[in-house]
Amino acid sequence: MNISDNTILITGGGTGIGLAIVEAFLEKNNKVIICGRRESVLKDVKKKHPEIEYLVTDLRKPDQVRLLYQWTVKKFPEVNVLINNAGIQRALSFKNPESLEDITEEIEINLSSPVQLCSLFVKDFISKKESAIVNVSSGLGFAPLAFMPVYCSTKAALHSFTLSMRHQLKSTSVKVIELIPPIVDTDLDQGRRGKRGEVDRGIDPAIVAKALVKGMETDDPEIMVGMAKNLRENGEKAFENMNR
Repeated sequence: MNISDNTILITGGGTGIGLAIVEAFLEKNNKVIICGRRESVLKDVKKKHPEIEYLVTDLRKPDQVRLLYQWTVKKFPEVNVLINNAGIQRALSFKNPESLEDITEEIEINLSSPVQLCSLFVKDFISKKESAIVNVSSGLGFAPLAFMPVYCSTKAALHSFTLSMRHQLKSTSVKVIELIPPIVDTDLDQGRRGKRGEVDRGIDPAIVAKALVKGMETDDPEIMVGMAKNLRENGEKAFENMNR
């Protein structure tokens, strides 16, 4: 796929992996649109990269997911790449479970909104000469950390959904790509790694973004980064080692 001169919507593009992907694609002369819940974060990105566009969006709400789609295709009808990156991650002990609202929120952001956005954008993308949908899953979708059961389950489900969507769209111009990072040094876990005394905080988000650009250029359907390849191929064995 041509990795320049695209118009790309990146959910959760204000921080972490999302921001690294924004910067990687800006370097390749693409138009980039981002969304997120915190306008202050989006404004900071806009200040650093004035060429981006953004919309404040709460992906927990289907009406706002639809609004994001409608706003994007109206303002940027040339949009041809969707990167479903937004996600949240929480620890959950079933001995002391969190509220149902918190569990539902994690599922809505990590799984429901990507599925909804794919269903909205795909009909536009099919008419494009070249287009792509990228779903950002995780190595933890194959070898879960037991103390984050909802997060890991949503990533496993996103992998399954991506396989099915890729199969359905194989005869179209839409490339369906899964980006599978390992643990990445971001604020996704809200500092819990430090509290647990973990020295290894994961790889730099820029490494993940670079792998995505390279993988899209060579039309890789699954882009496994770092140790995610081992987790993808040896999930159950890795699960036992990781949860001792």
